Amino acid sequence: MFPRFPKYWPLAALLLVCASPSALAQRVSAKDKVAADVLVQRMATAEQRYNNALVLAANGDAKGVTESNAALEDMEDVVDACVKQRGCPMSDLLATWKRLLKAEIDTAGEELDEDPGEEALLEADTALAADIPEAARAARLLGDDDRHAFDRMVKFNPAIQAGIRRWLTDMRPQLMDSYENYQVMRHLMWPEFERRGLPEALLFGIMAKESNGRVHAVSRAGAAGPMQFMPATGRRFGLGPDDSGFDSRYDPRSAAMASAAYLNERLRQLNNDMELSLAGYNGGEGRALRVHRQSGGTGFWDASVYGQFPAETRDYVPMVIAAAWIYLHPRQYGVSFPKVDAHPATFKLARPASIYELTICLGNHGNRDGYMRTLRNLNPRYEAESWIPAGTTLNATTRVAGLYARHCSGGARTDLARALVTADVNAAIVSDTRSGNVAVGEVVPLPGDAAFVPAPVPAAKPKARTHRVAKGDTLGRIAQRYGCEVKTLARANGLKAPGYSVRQGQQIRLDGCSR
Repeated sequence: MFPRFPKYWPLAALLLVCASPSALAQRVSAKDKVAADVLVQRMATAEQRYNNALVLAANGDAKGVTESNAALEDMEDVVDACVKQRGCPMSDLLATWKRLLKAEIDTAGEELDEDPGEEALLEADTALAADIPEAARAARLLGDDDRHAFDRMVKFNPAIQAGIRRWLTDMRPQLMDSYENYQVMRHLMWPEFERRGLPEALLFGIMAKESNGRVHAVSRAGAAGPMQFMPATGRRFGLGPDDSGFDSRYDPRSAAMASAAYLNERLRQLNNDMELSLAGYNGGEGRALRVHRQSGGTGFWDASVYGQFPAETRDYVPMVIAAAWIYLHPRQYGVSFPKVDAHPATFKLARPASIYELTICLGNHGNRDGYMRTLRNLNPRYEAESWIPAGTTLNATTRVAGLYARHCSGGARTDLARALVTADVNAAIVSDTRSGNVAVGEVVPLPGDAAFVPAPVPAAKPKARTHRVAKGDTLGRIAQRYGCEVKTLARANGLKAPGYSVRQGQQIRLDGCSR
């Protein structure tokens, strides 16, 4: 049973009232700023304490409820102090409280084991609204503004209806996968769109169509990551290989930030035409701008504009909008999105492990498909088969962190998972150690016999180990996979800094690699 905090709901109303511009429109001294910063840090610490309590509660630990109540009392003390402190950013505290309030509502929703039907859902909404002060309910319903904004931005037409039909028939599994993947990464991606004034539904629609929420997705053309940036476009918006060789196109937060910036750039160029901006996202910004200028701003659905985009783009635009529309209006189409444990948490590896090994030992309690995608999406720097050192902190959810503590830090299931991921297929092949011709009636000593003397085996000449570069490989990812230093590989293969660029099909010498 997760801890609840209904008695603290009035605090949310106080936060909303105190967060008005007039409360902050005062001159702040350096001393006041330091004091305000301390309060903000105290609030962040209390929030982390509450999240840690959720992990304890998920594992059935009675300390979870006690710790959560103590954390909430800490928050109340911080708010009291903030009201009295000149320059205290109450809006920041409000953001913290809104996150916890949403987590509370999400948890309450997860307790419904069956679909209660439309009428029961409406009754539940009404009952919940009666319990929550008006200001807090307004905070909970902020998504409605986002919904109406998106509805006004797009033109709903038969092409979008056809897209909705596809998402709800043969592509329904991809839609559900996209939703589950997005919920786990939402805390990383949605704030980047929110800060830039873009609807969350748009983020979901693009991600669903581009990658189904798989951060390591790579297209035939070389686009990569959850938002599928091409290398050149990614570099314009700060994405690409870092000092370690990791390509930040695969990082959910960085990809969302770049995507939001790119979309706003398109919207400014194209007179806030959402469909045309999406066409530019998929079919090229230069083409979209040229067509927009030639058409005099008639819009994407005008025949003279629509016909100038390739078939892929003509499919892409309505499919993105259709996914976004379903995200905003699921009940209208009878859609019940999966229940997802998306509360972010971390855990520290007690022993070296790979994501493959963790996926096996975590099992799939609470998730039909297990947790490999969750681990990969939240830890994009690690290849699934690469060994991650003990002591490394991995990003996860509260459920995954609890399952790790229960099953994967040691014990029978951990040992079984290790045996499975290290199993060598070649060890199953039995080779005949006898050689030469054997005459009829001749006794041939076998291993274990006293007369058996094994024939000397000539020493094999060591072969230089190599790796053929696959699509999406970078030198950093190759180094991580084989346990070697990026600079050592670069020297061995004559690759120059800072890019250390490799091409598909290239043979890379694995000098100095430990695996």
